Amino acid sequence: MSNQPAGLAPALQRIWQRRGAAAWLLLPISLLFGLLAGMRRWLYRNGWLKAARLPVPVLVVGNIFVGGTGKTPLTIWLAQQLHHAGYRPGVLSRGYGAHVDVPRLVTADSLPEEVGDEPLLIASHAGCPMAVGRNRAAAGAALLRAHPEVDLLLLDDGLQHYALARDLEIMLFDGRGAGNGWMLPAGPLREPLSRRRDVTVINGAASAPGVAPDAFRMSLKGDMAVQLAQPGRRIALAELAGQRPAPRIAAAAGIGNPERYFGMLEAAGLRFSRLPLPDHYAFHDNPFAGVDADVILITEKDAVKCRHSEPLRNDPRLWFVPVEAVIDVALADTIVEKLRGFPTDRHPGLPHLQTPAGL
Repeated sequence: MSNQPAGLAPALQRIWQRRGAAAWLLLPISLLFGLLAGMRRWLYRNGWLKAARLPVPVLVVGNIFVGGTGKTPLTIWLAQQLHHAGYRPGVLSRGYGAHVDVPRLVTADSLPEEVGDEPLLIASHAGCPMAVGRNRAAAGAALLRAHPEVDLLLLDDGLQHYALARDLEIMLFDGRGAGNGWMLPAGPLREPLSRRRDVTVINGAASAPGVAPDAFRMSLKGDMAVQLAQPGRRIALAELAGQRPAPRIAAAAGIGNPERYFGMLEAAGLRFSRLPLPDHYAFHDNPFAGVDADVILITEKDAVKCRHSEPLRNDPRLWFVPVEAVIDVALADTIVEKLRGFPTDRHPGLPHLQTPAGL
């Protein structure tokens, strides 16, 4: 298998980290992109485009940097912390890569191709109701009808989904920060760095280029590998790194920023060959068939899909590494304090939005 990086090309990432000649050449297109994005925000802000309002507060977790920054672990952490604070949260998602033209509730029996890989991961760890759909407002209405006890909705990866009104916004960065600070395609930003937000979080770094120093810090902890074929078998990464003779290890990641996963494994003392895969890789084929390794470490997000492939779920070489967000509890306190100003039941009943029969 090729070891060429998947997802966003490294050359493009290098362009986005500085204002070099290539970035300057792309800047006129970025200015047009920024103009169109700003016009869209203005139309929603001034009521020319209507945003649906749900009867419970909506908290959005998202990013303006293209690619993965760690939104899924942060969403899981927030759902758990808000539950501990007395809320009964639900989670909404687009369900990227799935066929969800109409809202769908996520259950233990849902398939990745039906609801997406990240929603299955969130639902299994957050322990709260979840719904997916292209129309997030309709998905929220469906979830609230099915679970009227829900009094708060978390919208995963929804900063640019202005069709659903929101009350609080959390913007997440990683160590790449804002890159060169320019919008697509000259830079990595979907929206300008000046875009308002209520809370800023940095994942995996003490500081990041272009990000205010008062941002909350987040890190991802993963110190154990679980065998996919036999989930009862677990091994500490430090123990795996110390085995003699040393096993041949490969690491694969179908996430937005594979290098962050690889860096975590290296920090645990592991040495391995890298197998980056495209984000949301579907595993319709077996990318590990020709891999010469005793152990293949995959992400838990990839394990969600590998479980539904007989050759993959029975491959004893496959082990996944669960990760969890480590964040100062002060972030949860800040969110709870901000939420106190947003009452529920702000409108009598739910909006009349498209929902599937039975929800």
